[in-house]
Amino acid sequence: MWKSFALAVAAALGLTFAAGVLMSGEREHEEHDEHEKGAYQRMSGNRMLRGRDVAPADHAGYREQCGACHFAYPAGLLPAASWQQLMTSLDDHFGDNAELSAEVTTELTDYLTAHAADSEAAVGRSVAFARSSEGVPLRISETAYFRREHRELPRWAVQENAEVGSFSRCDACHTRADAGSFNEHDVVIPGFGRWED
Repeated sequence: MWKSFALAVAAALGLTFAAGVLMSGEREHEEHDEHEKGAYQRMSGNRMLRGRDVAPADHAGYREQCGACHFAYPAGLLPAASWQQLMTSLDDHFGDNAELSAEVTTELTDYLTAHAADSEAAVGRSVAFARSSEGVPLRISETAYFRREHRELPRWAVQENAEVGSFSRCDACHTRADAGSFNEHDVVIPGFGRWED
């Protein structure tokens, strides 16, 4: 009987300890989420962007000029030095000549750097992109944050997928990329379907 009582007490103590550890872990997780939410939410004009989103590319000239050839990447996906470098080398823009007039180049450079990942206007995921950028990355896919977020994707889903072909085609899988949302729950890989990691 004494042995049964001792086992019951030990089991109760073990459950109490486990519950305490779980509750402590949940509290830490909640505190971390609140800290992240605070760090990632900033005011943009008069609207609050959801945590971890980026401000969409809302400059008409940028969307018209750059979006004519590829997805108009939100400025908050690269730091200002990267945008400056890209805009000063448009004569050899990843193998293509994308030169613009000096006036348009200046206007777009000003917009991109003012809304870059490391700017005062940065919101959401932009903060993570800025913190993870080493040197002056010229491709979003060169940032540590991008690589970490896409590390589980197999080659067949992107590079070998004829409907995607490259990580540069954000909008091929991120169904709300145009709105600045890169939430993993909105990812649908063409020819495969919804992606859940």
